[in-house]
Amino acid sequence: MTTVIEHGGGVWSIKVPIPDNPLGHTLVHLLDTDRGPVLVDTGWDDPDSWDALAAGLVACGTAVEDLLGVLVTHHHPDHHGLSGRVREVSGAWIAMHAADAHVVRRTREQVPARWLDYLTGKLAAAGAPDEHLAPLRAARSSGRMRTLPGLNAALPDREIVPGELLDLAGRRLRAIWTPGHTPGHVCLHLDEEHPTGRPGRGRLFSGDHLLPGITPHIGLYEDPDDADAGAGDPLGDYLDSLERIGRLGAAEVLPAHQHAFTESRARVDELLAHHEARLRDLRALLSGPLTPWQIAERMEWNRPWEQIPHGSRTIAVSEAEAHLRRLVKLGLAEAVPGSEPVTYQAV
Repeated sequence: MTTVIEHGGGVWSIKVPIPDNPLGHTLVHLLDTDRGPVLVDTGWDDPDSWDALAAGLVACGTAVEDLLGVLVTHHHPDHHGLSGRVREVSGAWIAMHAADAHVVRRTREQVPARWLDYLTGKLAAAGAPDEHLAPLRAARSSGRMRTLPGLNAALPDREIVPGELLDLAGRRLRAIWTPGHTPGHVCLHLDEEHPTGRPGRGRLFSGDHLLPGITPHIGLYEDPDDADAGAGDPLGDYLDSLERIGRLGAAEVLPAHQHAFTESRARVDELLAHHEARLRDLRALLSGPLTPWQIAERMEWNRPWEQIPHGSRTIAVSEAEAHLRRLVKLGLAEAVPGSEPVTYQAV
């Protein structure tokens, strides 16, 4: 069943399912312009997802063939996945921030074996046990490596430049760079009066940056060929981005998951407090030296560590490392010199 919500003022959302994922769906937004309809994100590359998107567009009074363009908030496959098929059917342009466009190009060019070697080495350095590394090593040696998701997504042909009004006839839409969840994540600010007259500064397509009941994943920006990859601070980037969005004062937020909501400043404050508490708890764990893997095992997740599957444990360790890196940047923790695998302790 296709679910479409009309938000007024030429804006709709379409629920596009994500297969085998607890998130359930991506909210793909449709924005009317004087030259034709534009999508914000596209959904996962899956036949059922495509059917839901196509049927949703018809329910909004248009069709895939009529689309003028696609604005991609970030490169993840539940947002960018169907862009290639959309462009194939409609000829639509695809726009993305340069930092995430770089990730798309890199993924397309990456040899899977190179990525597995990098990931295995990185996890070993973080203290992952042999039983976690064994499936990665087996996949590398067998040559039977799964295709990375998102390889059918379009290579972007336009750049979203933060601060500039996007070239959308009859609309005032401006990108705000909000790195953290990905290096090139953008929120899109529809700087127009709210259709119901709600006080505040327009509406915000927030992607995954600001969600009503979920804390987005903050991991490390992985690039096997980037010698300076360890110098970044993605959690610090995310917290700074949250502050920027909080100051905006949007009347309504239209996120990519869950549901539209108001009171963006209150939600920003909740997320800032969440990460402050998490950093405080993490520092308390570091009374003695621990590897990133040991830290991840002890952190609080949405289920016990024993129930977290293999791939999600890799993501959890990445998030633990992002928080560790933030503590190091703040001068509250440091790596223990000479430790292998590397351990950290509070200072």
